[in-house]
Amino acid sequence: MAIFLVIGAIIGQHKGRHLEIMNSFELVFSEVEGFIVIDRDYYGTKEEQFKQVFQDMDFLGWYTTGDVPTPMDIHIQRQICEINESPVLLKLNPLVRNAELPVTIFESVIDLLYGVTTMLFVQLPYTLATEEAERIGVDHVARVQSADDGLETSLVAEHLQSQHSAIKMLLSRVKLILDYVKGVEKGEAPVSEDALRLAYSLTRRLPVMKPERFQKDFYEECNDVNLITYLGMITKGCEEAHQYILRFNLLHEKHAVTRRMRGLFY
Repeated sequence: MAIFLVIGAIIGQHKGRHLEIMNSFELVFSEVEGFIVIDRDYYGTKEEQFKQVFQDMDFLGWYTTGDVPTPMDIHIQRQICEINESPVLLKLNPLVRNAELPVTIFESVIDLLYGVTTMLFVQLPYTLATEEAERIGVDHVARVQSADDGLETSLVAEHLQSQHSAIKMLLSRVKLILDYVKGVEKGEAPVSEDALRLAYSLTRRLPVMKPERFQKDFYEECNDVNLITYLGMITKGCEEAHQYILRFNLLHEKHAVTRRMRGLFY
């Protein structure tokens, strides 16, 4: 299986020796004579953009895929040091499948090795601080397991499947009770006082059946989801408009220079 190299920048807040990684974006790079070279112009453009949105965040380091640091990582780390004096390296191993998140964080130190100044990586401890929605997503990605049918599933998928089965069974039981009540109203089923009392007590235990409260909570949740979706669409549209303006200005400047050069010769 071919492994493709992924390189990106990580941003967040820096308070003394405490780093809080909050966001990231991918970096463009090229291969020159077997070495990875980071596109500094592309990084400069992305830095201006994220500074406009995340003004309280700084560039903390970079991330890539793999297990342990390699000489190529040291070569890239030297380039990143030109942006940040003490960047951190975050490595994600996509081939590891266990209960723990396959992420390792390193910092670089300069030490004398056999009388030669050498850059080395030292592993750093970290803690994962997430919200409920993020924990579900991380668990779904990190805890991938092989099922008996050859498909890939996760603990979250199994939990949702069990909830779906329970809700399906509850629906069938409620439908059975509803059919019985309708049958009693039509005189097609025998009247059982105990069954009717149990059905009435069951309806009293379901506060979600109140139309006012259910509609209010339902519409608030739908509005939150729609707002997040619209915000993503607006952000994408702003990015495309910004790229269009940059290209238009670049093309306009080229035409202006050409006209000035023609005026010098004619």
